[in-house]
Amino acid sequence: MTGHAARAHAVLSASGSSRWLVCTKSASMERGIQDRTSTFAEEGTFAHELSELYFAQMYQGMTKRTFNSKLKKMKENEYYSEELLGYVEEYVDLVAERINGAKARDENADWMFEERLDLSDYVPGSFGTGDVVFYADGVVEIIDLKFGKGIEVSAENNSQLRLYGLGALAIFDMIEDVREVSMTIIQPRLDNISTEVLSADELRKWGTEYVKPRAEMAWKGEGEFVPGEHCRFCKIKATCKARADKQLNMPNKLKDPNLLTPAEIADILFQADELKKWAGDVQDFALEKAQNGVEFEGFKVVEGRSTRKYADEDKAFDMLKGAYKPEVLLETKLLSISKLEKVIGKKTLTDKLGELIIKPPGKPTLVPESDKRPAMGAESDFDVITE
Repeated sequence: MTGHAARAHAVLSASGSSRWLVCTKSASMERGIQDRTSTFAEEGTFAHELSELYFAQMYQGMTKRTFNSKLKKMKENEYYSEELLGYVEEYVDLVAERINGAKARDENADWMFEERLDLSDYVPGSFGTGDVVFYADGVVEIIDLKFGKGIEVSAENNSQLRLYGLGALAIFDMIEDVREVSMTIIQPRLDNISTEVLSADELRKWGTEYVKPRAEMAWKGEGEFVPGEHCRFCKIKATCKARADKQLNMPNKLKDPNLLTPAEIADILFQADELKKWAGDVQDFALEKAQNGVEFEGFKVVEGRSTRKYADEDKAFDMLKGAYKPEVLLETKLLSISKLEKVIGKKTLTDKLGELIIKPPGKPTLVPESDKRPAMGAESDFDVITE
């Protein structure tokens, strides 16, 4: 195993390509700004490393004894849980199914894990790491594990995955006649499996005609700042003037100075989420700087409100139990489903309580039409706003 945590990051990284391919100037502005991690990223890294351990035992000759020894040590990691292990094993099983299918189609099928992919034919100085890469019968396949559970990630038009596809294509192009590239995202915590398939020629054309000229502009710091959804992971998202200008100029030329029409409301709704994200990014940035001595006129750092808690819960109970019955002092409640999954495992929970676990309808939410969820029926007695 190469160690997922030890991966280096290119200036024009594949993971950031959805941003720098559109906002070409952003990459040069990020130079010199340190990468930040988060508990979510660290948990994802651990999940990748756990899957690597399984693949090493299944395909790379690791003995069962060594596997068990390493797994025992990994179970001591702060991010380990039976729930996480269940999702990783689900991912490993899905990859194994793909590899078995490849072997059935082609006895000379070849596969590799955590493979460094050279992307420099299209992006200056860039490289990436393919979680799973294999070839069978004229088809190169890339599989990428996404362990997040907040946002469903699609393989369709996914620039990171396509760049990985180009890197994998370069490996096999020299020795095999590759007709097609299949690129898959597996997101086990959201039951999301998404695949895009392109012919090798289509993918090369995308790399040559779309990626290469934009990557060269980004490398030189040329082009324009183009704010959008891709700002979310940008290192200058809180201080970018172009993003601020877009948000502060949000109001449109309204037809009626007093009332908004449905069309005007729709325009605002499309920008409202991004406005909230931008404002939150600025607030977080300002708080961090203020705590380190930077002054913002009219603002100060204070201690936030907090909730009272016991310094020693067991000691507090011992001091009260003589005067009160235990049932007066204690609450007994079954753990939440997500917490119980961590304790007994996802499979055990499903086997034992499957029929008792229900999912009530979610709270109505207004989203863009591009959202995959079906629309709810209208149930409103409010007056309809008309133009």
